[in-house]
Parts: sequence; structure tokens; C-alpha cells
Amino acid sequence: MERELALEIVRVTEAAALASAPWMGRGDKNGADGAATAAMRAMFDTVSIRGTVVIGEGEMDEAPMLYIGEEVGSLNGPEVDVAVDPLEGTEIVAKGLNNAMSVIAIANKGNLLHAPDMYMEKLAVGPELVGKLSLLDPIETTLEKAAEALNKKMSELTVMILDRPRHESLVKALRKAGLRIKFLSDGDVAGAMAPAFPEAGIDLYVGSGGAPEGVLAAAALKCLGGELQGRLMPAGAQEYERCIRMGISNPYQILTMEDMVGNDDVIFAATGVTPGEFLGGVRYISGERAETFSIVMRAKTRTIRFIRSLHYLPNKPFLTALPEA
Repeated sequence: MERELALEIVRVTEAAALASAPWMGRGDKNGADGAATAAMRAMFDTVSIRGTVVIGEGEMDEAPMLYIGEEVGSLNGPEVDVAVDPLEGTEIVAKGLNNAMSVIAIANKGNLLHAPDMYMEKLAVGPELVGKLSLLDPIETTLEKAAEALNKKMSELTVMILDRPRHESLVKALRKAGLRIKFLSDGDVAGAMAPAFPEAGIDLYVGSGGAPEGVLAAAALKCLGGELQGRLMPAGAQEYERCIRMGISNPYQILTMEDMVGNDDVIFAATGVTPGEFLGGVRYISGERAETFSIVMRAKTRTIRFIRSLHYLPNKPFLTALPEA
């Protein structure tokens, strides 16, 4: 992949973020997601790749665009796998909360896991804990190893987890260990990335979330020097068989970084829609302009760029799809 692609794909996440931001707080997650998806798909036509969507908005019969298997890009350029989430945190935008982002990861063809749309158990860490923990261990053992490796008392650890009923027993174990918990309402990708940003103050990300989001987070963590381990959680025979059809011979195996994002280069980009742990949200300012905050990273060079952009938006084109008052 060419390094120029990093700046090309951030324009795609910017377009999706700008399109979905006007829906913030309007209670319509589908409207927000549809606006982001349409803007992202249109901007992809300007990117010099021959891309195939391996993680997207669903199967061909479920999504009108950015569906799994769709070809994107100008079709002139390197062949790449594309993983997208035009609006990571649709409920977040609908409710006007924090940590919504537009997200893309690209890698050379054949490197990104074609993750089925189901839950994945996850353990995400920053650079200091890479290779030192295992998803196979009980959570109590994981916490003990983490505290020792970080030279912290158990009470000094901070763990992030999605606030979901399915995590009740895991939360009880975390409480019993005496550490601090930071709950996340939504935004699984941002949550898994958080341990790799010291300013976020998160040591571990645990629990289950979407498998496609797990691959996107793994791509980001590869660029950041962190690690994500995953294990699919098929609910019944139908989801198990879907894993097999998608080429995952053992759906219950521990998925490593190499399993999810390969051992080649990866480029990851995200633009904030609402303010979050490490990105600001879209902000409208005077003079028909909007401000965006993005991150774009490349695994090969470990370069991390934070981009603040001012966009001139005459006639507010992204407001045209909003419902009339």
C-alpha cells in the first residue's frame, strides 16, 4: 500500500462524520447511519484503490451500499481489503452522547478477517501488556498479571467495559478485585483502543462486543503497538455454521492479531462525530464552516497523525436529508 492512502482515506471518514453529525440528539439512529453510509460510499469513488469490503453494513441483501463483497474505490490502485463502520455508535449520536466515530481500516488483499456479525469476547491492551496476558485465563488471573506487569496495585487498575446486562457476572468479579471500572454506553472500537492512549487512563478493555468492531479495533491497535485477543461467540447452530461458511474452521479458537489483521501493513483512520476519549466531535463554527478531528495511523511506520480540519460547507449540504420540523 502507498503511504498517500493514509490521507486519502481520512477524507472518507471526514465525509461520513460531517454527514451524520447533524443527526446528533435527534433520536434517529437509522437516519444518522444512513447519512454516514451514503457519504462514505460516495467519497470512496475518489480513492485510488481496488478495494473489496470484507466488513461493512451487512450482506448484499441486507445493505444497499458498503455491503460485504462490494468493490469500492476508483478501481485504479492496489488491491486491498476494506473494513468500515460509517457510524460507530449510532445510538450515541441519536442520544447526543460521547465517543461516536466514523472508522475505516484497509490492508493488502487477504489480510483482514471476514468477521461474522456476532458477538466476540475481547481482551484489549496497550503496548506495556502486549504478550503478557491471555484470553484463556480467568479474569482474576488476567488482573493479577496486569497489575504485576504494570507495577500497580490492584486498586490502581482501571478497566473499561460496555455497560450491558450480559456483563453482570464479569462486573461482579471486577468489583470483587477492588479495581476501578469505567463503563462505556456504546462505541466498542473506541473502547478497545483506549488502553493504547495513556491520556485515557485505561489499563484493560474486557467483555464482549461486535466481532466486526473487534477487527477494526485490532487494526487500530496494530498501528498503536497494542494488542487485541478475541474469541467468537456463536449463538446456536446457525451462527456456528455461518462461521464455517466464512472460512473460520474453529469458531471457538482464540483469534490473535495476525488472525484478524494479518502480518502485513494496515492503515486505520477515524473521525470523531461526537467528542470522545481521544477525538473531538464535529463542531460547527461561523462562516459556514465545520471543524473535524481525525486520527490516521499506519502499522508499517507506527506513524500516528492527529488531523484538525476546517471544512467550508456552503448551503449546508448535509442538512438536506434531515426531516422537516
